[in-house]
Amino acid sequence: MHVKSENRTPLRLALVITELEVGGAERCLANLALHVDRERFAPQVYSLGPRPIGDQAALVDQLEAAGVPLHFLNAASLRHLPGAVLKLQRLLQEQQAQVIQSFLFHANVVSGLAARRLPAGLAFGIRVADPRRWRQQAERWLSRHAQQIVCVSQSVARFAAEAGFAPDKLAVIPNGIDLDAIPPDGATKEMSAWGAPGRKGILFVGRLHPQKGVDLLLQAAPAMLAAAPEHDLFLAGDGPERAACERLAASSGMGSRIHFLGWRPDVGRIMAASDLFLLPSRWEGMPNALIEAMAHGLPVVVSQVEGVAEVLGPQHGEQLFTPGDAAELQEKATRLLANPLAMARLGAANRHRIGEAFTLPGMVRQYENLWGMLASTGS
Repeated sequence: MHVKSENRTPLRLALVITELEVGGAERCLANLALHVDRERFAPQVYSLGPRPIGDQAALVDQLEAAGVPLHFLNAASLRHLPGAVLKLQRLLQEQQAQVIQSFLFHANVVSGLAARRLPAGLAFGIRVADPRRWRQQAERWLSRHAQQIVCVSQSVARFAAEAGFAPDKLAVIPNGIDLDAIPPDGATKEMSAWGAPGRKGILFVGRLHPQKGVDLLLQAAPAMLAAAPEHDLFLAGDGPERAACERLAASSGMGSRIHFLGWRPDVGRIMAASDLFLLPSRWEGMPNALIEAMAHGLPVVVSQVEGVAEVLGPQHGEQLFTPGDAAELQEKATRLLANPLAMARLGAANRHRIGEAFTLPGMVRQYENLWGMLASTGS
């Protein structure tokens, strides 16, 4: 509970993101807007992209129900970004924003350009260790206009420093999750609701994109599934690699046991019904899907990329594999699936770890402290 403050005008906070479809960074922004202390901050949300529709509008619906003002700049492609800069600058002037927090590359770029002449404190948000040099150069150049750069993990902060971002501007605020909203495991471990009656679930959640390494997962799948006859593999997510992934699955000899679920609004239910979570990413920042899976009490097998070991904590060896090594992924997943006691032990430890280090109130409090400092810097 927040203590009521007297004679304090809330700081005008602008939260800027590339788009507001459901995703990890988008959920982080929504959680901040929904849970920030309204006596200290008056948030408004700016999305560079158009308003999402259908199930992808779930975060928009939550924000509107809570009375958070939303602005959609309708920049559907790169050629619309110059216009988005002017629109955002005008809207920030109308809001008289005192603090601007951006999330993701395109939002960082547009916010950096729009805020150059505004009397507001600006913080960039770097959420992945993106290896593309041109992005690093553009973001680094525009970060001159930011007073702080929020990195989602210590490893992302190291990556940013090595990429030439000013070390004295780097702050680390990990993702957080509302553990109270995820009850301890009590769901039936069975996947009939997702088209596989009587089958047990091995789960991947994420974009079907080269970053996420789904091709490695599908290379590991035949031997893994052959050794686990009660289990099928479920992939919840969509993206540009879906057709290629479906072809790879069909040619694996295990196509009938590999289920492409597409984007799902019920990922929490799917996690609760699954036995094991896999994430073979080539690069990351601090994967929200991993945090959510651990919060659901799932054992995991994940590639040792940025932020992952920080989430798992010190006792993580049997849940990590070398990035890019499909054989090691298969071996570690197979070993766990053959040992239900080990899976139960790791799942319980994973949930405890999230409650210990990655809570939503802790994340919100750290951002509030940063924004309070930025308000005095930018004014």
